[in-house]
Amino acid sequence: MKVLVPVKRVIDYNVKVRVKPDQTGVDLANVKMSMNPFCEIAVEEAVRLKEKGVATEIVVVSIGPQQAQETIRTALAMGGDRGILIVTDADPEPLAVAKLLAAVAAEEQPNLILMGKQAIDGDNNAVGQMLSALLGWPQATYASAVEVSGSTAKVTREVDGGLQVLDVDLPAVITADLRLNEPRYASLPNIMKAKKKEIASKTVADYGVDVAPRLKVVKVAEPAKRSAGVKLETAADLVSKLKTAGVL
Repeated sequence: MKVLVPVKRVIDYNVKVRVKPDQTGVDLANVKMSMNPFCEIAVEEAVRLKEKGVATEIVVVSIGPQQAQETIRTALAMGGDRGILIVTDADPEPLAVAKLLAAVAAEEQPNLILMGKQAIDGDNNAVGQMLSALLGWPQATYASAVEVSGSTAKVTREVDGGLQVLDVDLPAVITADLRLNEPRYASLPNIMKAKKKEIASKTVADYGVDVAPRLKVVKVAEPAKRSAGVKLETAADLVSKLKTAGVL
């Protein structure tokens, strides 16, 4: 079984994001970049499926600048077999990303697409659903557990009311939630081996997809700073304060 795992290069989650002075976007200059955490979880799940003998090949695909090779290398060091980099300096919108991944899926013919539920930069949580619709495949989003048996996958989803269990026929699109697993650290030998693994370089034109933006960013601003709290001496003061604020 072939598993396709899309990964995205984003600002490292430990880095404080700064807005450009002209408010046209986020400042990426000299900022540490890394693999999107949810993508990392998807890679780990694919590797675990391979270790169980369910998956036979893991293909990692990324869309972004040339530096996104580093993100693919990280996934290959975790256990991926080969990579595909679609080189573009633009930041494609979710629909364009879904169309590119659909074109890759048509070429690779995977049995399963396992991906993060969202990227921590745009936070759109849309590509997986769009990709499923474009391919006409069943989808299972927010997965916290995945069991693949034969031509079906049993997926436990995290929903507002608790947990939901779905059986989906393969091929399918599954998006990983935070509690699906804990990604491993790549060992030094595997990091060295990953340097020799194949990464095919493609362009957007190779897939004939229009990635022209359909949305225009008007302004990007930091959240308003929270005002300082107030210390109150007694419970009566608290009640009085809540009444004044219209809470009670």
